[in-house]
Amino acid sequence: QLQACGGGLVQAGDSLRLSCAASGRTFSIHFMGWFRQAPGKEREFAAAITWSGSSTSYADSVKGRFFISRDNGKNTVYLQMNSLKPEDTAVYYCASQRLGTYWGTRSLTDFGSWGQGTVVTVSS
Repeated sequence: QLQACGGGLVQAGDSLRLSCAASGRTFSIHFMGWFRQAPGKEREFAAAITWSGSSTSYADSVKGRFFISRDNGKNTVYLQMNSLKPEDTAVYYCASQRLGTYWGTRSLTDFGSWGQGTVVTVSS
C-alpha cells in the first residue's frame, strides 16, 4: 500500500515536497510514479523514477520545476515541487509501475497500487 502526504495550500512560486511511503518488501523493484488530477480533469502523469533512481521522467508541464527521488531504505518516493503555479493545483497520487511494463510509459493502466492522494492548492 502507498500513502502520500505533504500537500497543502501555498502561494505561487512556493515549494512543497510530497512523500509517498510504501509498505511491503517489494518496493525497491518497482518503478514509481507521481500523477495528478486537477478539478474536472483526468488524472495525468507527472513524474516517474526507476527502481534504482538512476533515471527519471517528467511531463513537459513540470519539467525543470519538479524533481522525483526515492529512498529504498525508507520505502519512500518523493516529489520536490518548486516554482509552483496555480495550474499545479490538483490531487497528487503516487503509484507503483506494474512489473513487465516498459520504462517511460505514462499510461495509468501500467501503474497500480494507487495510494490515497494528497491535495496541493496553489493560490495566485
